[in-house]
Amino acid sequence: MTIATPSCRLFHVPDKRRPSPPSPRFAKFRGLWLTPCAVLLVLGLSACAEPDNKIVQPAMKNPAVSAQASRLTTSNPSDSSRRSVGTYRAQRIAGDFADYASLQRFIDQMVQKHGFERENLMGVFSQARRKNWTLDYLAKSDQGLKGKPATGGWTRYREKFLDERHISAGVDFARRHRAALQRATRQYGVPEEYILGILAVETTFGSYVGKDRILDALTTLGFDYARRGDYFRGELENFLVMSRDEGLDPVKPVGSYAGAMGLGQFMPSSFLKWAVDFNGDGRRDLWNAEDAIGSVANYFAQHGWQAGQPVTTPLQTSGAVNLEPGIETQYSLDALQQAGLRPVSPCNSQGPLRLLQLRYANYDQYLIGHPNFYTITRYNHSTYYAMTVHEMAQAIKHRL
Repeated sequence: MTIATPSCRLFHVPDKRRPSPPSPRFAKFRGLWLTPCAVLLVLGLSACAEPDNKIVQPAMKNPAVSAQASRLTTSNPSDSSRRSVGTYRAQRIAGDFADYASLQRFIDQMVQKHGFERENLMGVFSQARRKNWTLDYLAKSDQGLKGKPATGGWTRYREKFLDERHISAGVDFARRHRAALQRATRQYGVPEEYILGILAVETTFGSYVGKDRILDALTTLGFDYARRGDYFRGELENFLVMSRDEGLDPVKPVGSYAGAMGLGQFMPSSFLKWAVDFNGDGRRDLWNAEDAIGSVANYFAQHGWQAGQPVTTPLQTSGAVNLEPGIETQYSLDALQQAGLRPVSPCNSQGPLRLLQLRYANYDQYLIGHPNFYTITRYNHSTYYAMTVHEMAQAIKHRL
């Protein structure tokens, strides 16, 4: 969620039996696959969201509404209503977070920094519920963060998404939303198949966008998940500002267990920066297919997508590979060739190149990751995630 900053998904949870992760979309995995949800929270979080989650004034202050998020309406909004999120009021915080001094300090910050009403926020947080399952899950996932990608890891990761269910759903979605996809490609220069690739991996085109209330997810992770608490408190801040600016009831929206929202699993910081009203109805609604299409395309464009340029180029190897693979290290084409790695086809070497390693059961495959590949990883900072989006895009395009 995304980490686009969207994302962040607490991304990819196409199967309702699996928990939903973030995204515009998240962390630096170097291809390490834990589970779909851990990809998100191993965090640096997706599309969904990037490490920098400072409040950014949204480009448009439009009220967002959808089946997933209720809009608040008032005939003559007062100054008080403009400083509130919802109609909640309380003299003190009740419920699961009643005795959290850190939450009281957070409310003080929101009052001082953003002009919220104290009693309003105490009423909102009295509705929040602690997600114990999420904390237990992340405690187990954090134990597996270290280490290099395992043998066969790419095969296991890939097979979770590159199947008939995802591809067929992509073809059907593309046919139903062809006009919006073509318009997004014209406007942002991002091929429609890569927009489809993101939506396939994140939520299988909206078939599962998550079931956790955003307020519950972000409050739990912000105040009870020590390893990434600062990040999630920042996203909670963004979520409350987003809810106020967009006229949302903050208790209503649901998404992933890490707070990612909509078909593209944007984190709140990504929403503020990159969500767009693509269907022209005056609302930015990430649960709406057209707005999700435009928002993902805008996310890619703002993160450096180069129209007409390649994404990957396979490499031939001669002997052991002694260069460090991953998205954080840059190479020139000459440096790769001097190390015994040669492109199997003519290679456009413009821009910094990354060395990608895909670990199958019996061998490793190496590829060049071009700048467009790196752009995909801004949605989720994982080689395997970006490669899955790339292959999904090609599979859907082949079927259209």
